[in-house]
Amino acid sequence: MIALLLVLLVIIALAGAGFALHILWWVAVAVLVLWLLGFVARGASAGGGRSRWYRW
Repeated sequence: MIALLLVLLVIIALAGAGFALHILWWVAVAVLVLWLLGFVARGASAGGGRSRWYRW
């Protein structure tokens, strides 16, 4: 009985981690799109200098 509960807890933990990782992939894609849009928008308006649109 304890082994069955442990297996169920492992399955629940893995399912939760899979859901969290899926959400993190979408967050990473959204950040990448925003970064690319900012890079393209700033690159078009930069006056030939080596200015960067981010602070780091």
